[in-house]
Amino acid sequence: MSGLTRRRLLQTAVAAGAAGALTAASRSRVLGASNDIRLGVIGFRGKGGNHIKAFRQMDGVRIVGLCDVDTNVIAGAVKSFANAGLKVDTYTDMREMLDRKDIDAIVTATPNHWHALVTVWACQAGKDVYVEKPVSHEIWEGRQMVKAARKYNRIVQVGTQQRSDAVLPQVWAWLREGHLGKIVCARGLCYKRRASIGKVTRPTPIPESIDYSLWCGPADCQPLWRERLHYDWHWVWNTGNGDIGNQGIHEMDLARWALGDPDLAPGVLSVGGRFGYDDDAETANTQVAFFDYKPAPLIFEVRGLPEKAGSKTMPNYKGVRIGNVIECEGGYFCGGYAYDKDGKKVKQFTRDKGRQHQPNFIKALRSRKSDDNKADILKGHLSSALCHMGNISHRVGEYLSADEAAKRVADNPLLAEAVGRMMQHLEANGVDLKAVPLTLGPALAMDPKTERFTGEKSAMANLLVKRNYREPFVLPDEV
Repeated sequence: MSGLTRRRLLQTAVAAGAAGALTAASRSRVLGASNDIRLGVIGFRGKGGNHIKAFRQMDGVRIVGLCDVDTNVIAGAVKSFANAGLKVDTYTDMREMLDRKDIDAIVTATPNHWHALVTVWACQAGKDVYVEKPVSHEIWEGRQMVKAARKYNRIVQVGTQQRSDAVLPQVWAWLREGHLGKIVCARGLCYKRRASIGKVTRPTPIPESIDYSLWCGPADCQPLWRERLHYDWHWVWNTGNGDIGNQGIHEMDLARWALGDPDLAPGVLSVGGRFGYDDDAETANTQVAFFDYKPAPLIFEVRGLPEKAGSKTMPNYKGVRIGNVIECEGGYFCGGYAYDKDGKKVKQFTRDKGRQHQPNFIKALRSRKSDDNKADILKGHLSSALCHMGNISHRVGEYLSADEAAKRVADNPLLAEAVGRMMQHLEANGVDLKAVPLTLGPALAMDPKTERFTGEKSAMANLLVKRNYREPFVLPDEV
């Protein structure tokens, strides 16, 4: 099986550097027949399948390569292409597809633990990248992706679709003009039902159609201690980042955008845990993460349990279940409306919710202008890193009673209010908070320049900033 050997990586890096120096005009001349942009798609069992459908409908765009570690998934895609009268080359090892000189860009929707390596390898091979969210599995590798994009002059766009919403910049500008007073808190909400993934007593066999070593890639190649390989990888730390890094990254990104796209927060603290059932998942299904931005903090809330025990309805905050509430001195913004302090609508903004995001990627590929890329890798890295910061505080936290946890956060009114509502939600779901402890993470300090934790508990926290990679799927220190 051929791959990106060290010598070939160096060769493609040199070629990529030369390609990156091309002018926009000369770049357009190497796009192929009729100026077509040729795409390779990596990972398409879920979201990647949506990308295939979207890009196939665009004029001047051709999908010429498909890669997935599951041969059954590949067979289904080949049939779909054949039914449309199209032929496409297929691969199970992405390194073979990245060797192709006639592919201009990669679209990838692999599990989180593969995002960074796919992106860096693709940049080194002289290809642009559309990478799904979160961009990274750890903080460090997100910064490596930024470095690779800049070094090889690649367009790298993140799948945070609402960055292409043409109305949101108007919303943030309107808020900053002070129509509702100063922003006092940017809140992200992920109230999304997540049932138990079950509990196994022995490892689950891997389907014969899947190359499991390639599926694991840079992650530990562990026995499958859960019922399903697919999707439930989100809820184990080896491959996923919980719902704050799954659905939540969208809302995290918008909350940070509303605050003016700052660097990493100087501090973070998480309160939460996994409640309501005992299963093989590891990540929190209930969480409040506080990011100590000045002058207004960012607060993120995750809830995977319903409104109350036996209910099929999810709770909401100011009418929002999945989304954002930007709270100001004189009101708040959410769901396309600005409200005054009494909850009366004062202005409506009609949003398109990023339906032009994939066309925006193609536009940026053709123009080679960084400003045309609405969701540049740096934006995606910083927002994804906030998710990781919240998870790291949780992972190095301590078990405390609900009463003790409440006392520890009492001097922070915004955080205390959010934690109080979280406890009420757990009690409504039958969680006995006198018997079941919460996990209270430490208040970790972050140096936004080095993107490393400092001060108390920093040594333990920094162990989770960068993973140990499995050979030969190693993200290099020098990209």
